Amino acid sequence: MKISVELTLTPLQDNFEPPIIAFIKKLRASGLQVLENPLSTQVYGEYDEVMGLLQSEIKQSFEELEHVVLTMKLVKSDRSGYEPHF
Repeated sequence: MKISVELTLTPLQDNFEPPIIAFIKKLRASGLQVLENPLSTQVYGEYDEVMGLLQSEIKQSFEELEHVVLTMKLVKSDRSGYEPHF
């Protein structure tokens, strides 16, 4: 089953950019389709593969950062080709 996941990692610290960049680079290295915009990162692929990757990478980020918020939205379909028609 294909899924689309939107993630926003928010380290609650002054120097917040390096952990976000590291998190995105790990997602990119997975071989899954990963798209970024200024507010979030989207990951597309098979449910088990995407969720396995996210489980390990979220856990690692949580272990490395003292205070962090992760916002995640899941959609049951591959929305990577979505183009607005307005």
